[in-house]
Amino acid sequence: MDGFAVVPEGLTPVVVGGLLDELSQLPDCQQVRRQGEVYAVRELFSVLPSLAALVCSPAIRALVEPVLGPECFAVRSLLFDKTPRANWKVCWHQDRTIALKRRIDVAGFGPWSRKAGVVHAHAPKAILERMLTLRLHLDDSTALNGPLRVLPGSHRSGCLDWQTVQHWQATETAITCLVPRGGALLMQPLLLHASSAAHLPHHRRVIQIEFAADELPGGLEWRWACKAENSLKEPP
Repeated sequence: MDGFAVVPEGLTPVVVGGLLDELSQLPDCQQVRRQGEVYAVRELFSVLPSLAALVCSPAIRALVEPVLGPECFAVRSLLFDKTPRANWKVCWHQDRTIALKRRIDVAGFGPWSRKAGVVHAHAPKAILERMLTLRLHLDDSTALNGPLRVLPGSHRSGCLDWQTVQHWQATETAITCLVPRGGALLMQPLLLHASSAAHLPHHRRVIQIEFAADELPGGLEWRWACKAENSLKEPP
């Protein structure tokens, strides 16, 4: 398995339009700005009312359940955008950080950090291998607007140090993931991925949703637990 898949048709135009309308009305306190322009939102479940129902919908469940099984649930959601005033590149990396309700020192978890007031920690390989990232594209992702690039198969090597990441980058051929508006990209968190700054920056809005298959050990709890019965367990 290469560790990723592009689904050209994931959301209907009506659903995409509704999400864009909601995003245009987000409160300022939840937005991250660069030169006055929003380019990321971390706590998207808390400000986008329709998202909990969407991630539990048959269309989305049909994408994630074949990988993680019918008991999987969404644990985090973020928004990324690239515009003329908020345009950046991302170096090759793995997604190893998860969002938690509170810190409990459990073997294998850490280092710890706090982002937008939320506790985060690096998770061990066994947890990350049972997760899946779903990226829903609200705009066309083209070769000119900083699309995601991946190194197929790199997720099978576990959690990589910087030297090994550099070796993968130097020796393997990257794949550019071009996804149309309404399409989806599924990706293993440990898959090496990167993106360049957009050459023709315009909106490149992506909602990234992370799914997990298991509860956490040692009393740790996911920050969110959006499950198939359409209930969103919001943190206290």
